[in-house]
Formats: sequence, structure tokens, C-alpha cells
Amino acid sequence: MTTEQRPVPDAPLVPLHCLRHAEPGPPRLAVLPTGTPVWVCTRHADVRQVLTDPRIGRAPLYAPDAPPITLIPNILDDPDSMLNSDGPEHQRVRRTVQRAFTPRAIARWRPWVASVVEELIDRLEDAGSPAEIIGSYSRPLPVAVISRLMDLDGLDPERLGRWSDHALSATAYTAEQIGTAMREFGHFGFQLITARRKEPGDDLVSSLVQAADQTGGVTEEQLTSLVCGLVVAGHETTMTTLGNALVYLLGEDRAAWARIGADPQAATAATEQLLRTIPLGDSTTFPGMLRRTLAEVEIGGVTIPAGAVVAADSAAANHDPDVYPAGPVDLFAPVGTPSLTFGAGPHHCLGAWLARMELELALHSLARRLPGLRLTAPADAIDWRQGLLTRSPQTLEVAW
Repeated sequence: MTTEQRPVPDAPLVPLHCLRHAEPGPPRLAVLPTGTPVWVCTRHADVRQVLTDPRIGRAPLYAPDAPPITLIPNILDDPDSMLNSDGPEHQRVRRTVQRAFTPRAIARWRPWVASVVEELIDRLEDAGSPAEIIGSYSRPLPVAVISRLMDLDGLDPERLGRWSDHALSATAYTAEQIGTAMREFGHFGFQLITARRKEPGDDLVSSLVQAADQTGGVTEEQLTSLVCGLVVAGHETTMTTLGNALVYLLGEDRAAWARIGADPQAATAATEQLLRTIPLGDSTTFPGMLRRTLAEVEIGGVTIPAGAVVAADSAAANHDPDVYPAGPVDLFAPVGTPSLTFGAGPHHCLGAWLARMELELALHSLARRLPGLRLTAPADAIDWRQGLLTRSPQTLEVAW
């Protein structure tokens, strides 16, 4: 089930900024691939209510009486994860990590992240034109940042990429393949926690272990799930957004590319609009945006019964014409109403400020130093990563 106009089988995939999103309207019934009925919400106000109303949560999706929501479970279906808890339980786990991701905490990382960006561009220039920019820039930047934050410098990037792909698989891997990869990933997370408990350092994992041990109430399974979730989320979404932003800017908006390079404030504004207008994947109803009602609740004038599955279509909500201007996006206009890209309410993405900073610095510095950067092939020739909850270029050839 999807709330977008999706390509027909075997048709070339279009860039994500070209997707047609569902027209905002009252909640309507649809069906998940499992056959489970789902109420799809597309208007900004309705999606925000789904994400903030305490009568609608993630934990009920995994209650004994819950209907199936995925054909093949992935990392988002982990019952021990912070994502799948609500209320006091969720806040107890969240408090162990949220201080590391406040705007003030992230600001302290800015000079170091900027230095990583400049180093990667140095390497890109030294290698010469043409180049493949995903493997040389979009992927290594967030991997370097999350590795430094969690002190994972010894982790093989290919191994990390394999775990991430399996963790966010939709159709790319079998249940057995995902299970094997997630057991390996979980073992890695558990070993990491054990090592930092014995020899704590000045890193996020050590801080999480210390906070969990001091406050209590966080199980070893929850802590392991939290560490693994942060490793994946800390690089996957930034890599995806940066790659898709480059497809748009280098292929369709050369004037914006020049302005982003000339003005850091323009880069900040453009980052916010790109986050709002380019979704992470083809389907806006992936399990991360599913919820289930604890009681009967009215959403957008429609009564949703207790125990119903609800899908928050944030991509459609981010294009709601009653909230945002219709037509071509002005990358440098203030967003006004905050987008729902990072969610809202108790489950608002912890890494939102880190992602913003990385994207802003990555786009500004690259456009400043390589103003003539361009794609070497049309968009319909892009090799896309497929079968995952996110979609971005597998490779992207550029020249300058």
C-alpha cells in the first residue's frame, strides 16, 4: 500500500523530488501489504496529531492482539527499541541519550564536522574530474561523524553498510538474511557496550552506558537496541538526503547551487526546504510512521476506532497546500510552519540537529569549492539503491 503515485513495474525510477504525493484530505481507509486495514492521514494537522496524540502510539503495534503490519520484519520492528515504546517507558530510555543531541551540544561539533567536509573535498579534488560522489563524499561524511561520536573508528564501513541495508530492508532481503545480519549487529552492539562499561571513554556509547547504569530501568536489550539504532540512523538518513539533494541541485537548479556556495545563510535555508520537500523513500507509509490507536479518536473530522492502525504520511503533509506554498519550491524562503520530516512529539528524531548541520556544511562547502559541479548523465540513468525503506543513488557520476 502506498499513498503516492508510484512507478509501474520495470519503469525507470524517478528522482524523489519528482514524486507525486497524495492529495491532502480527510483520513481514508487503505490496506497494508499484509492485508491489515490502515487509516492514512495526509494533511499536516492530521499527521501532526497522529504523531503527538497520547491516544495513538507505537507500542500498541506490538501488543499481543496487534494485526500484522510488515511482511518481513526489520530493525523498526524490534520490540526492545526506543521507537516502539511510549509514555514513561519511552522517556526513560530517551533521557539516556537526548542530552548528546541538543542544539548546544551539536554546535560544539560544528568545527570538527566542517574539517571532515573540507578533507573529503580535498580528496575529491585531488582524485580529479570526473568522480563518483556518493562513495567519495555523501556516504563517508555521515559515517565519519557517527563513528567519531560513538568512537567506532575501527568499524569497517562495508560491514556497517551491510548491517544498515539489512536493518532497513523492505524487499531486498529475506527474513532469514535479515535475521542473521541483525543478530551479528546486535552482538556487535552488546560487545561495544560491554567494552565501554569496562573502559569508558569520552564518547556517546560510554555516556549511554553510564547514564543507563546510574538511573536504572533500562534493560541490556534496550541499551543494545539503542546503540544499534543510533549507528544506523546516525548515517543512513543523512547519506540518503544528501545524495538526493545533489541529484536535484546538480540536475535542475544550478542557480540555487551557486547561491548555496556563496552564502552560508542561503545554505541553511535551502537545507530546511530540501528536508521538507524531498522524502527519504518511495513509500511514505513505511512502519516508522505507523501508529495504533489506544482508544477511539477523532482525526480531521473522522472517527477512528480503538485498535486501528494509522499511517502518518509526512511527505504528503510536507506538501499540504493549506500550509506551504503550492508550485515550485523556493529553496531560500523561510519554511514557516515546521515540517514533519523529523516527526513531532515524543518520538521527534533525536538526530535532527546533527543531520541539519551535516547537510548544511556539506552543501555549502561543496558548492563553494566546486561551483561547476554537474551530473555527467541524465537522471533516468541513475543507479538507485532499491528494496530498502530509503532510496538514494547507489552511485552518482559528476564532473567539474
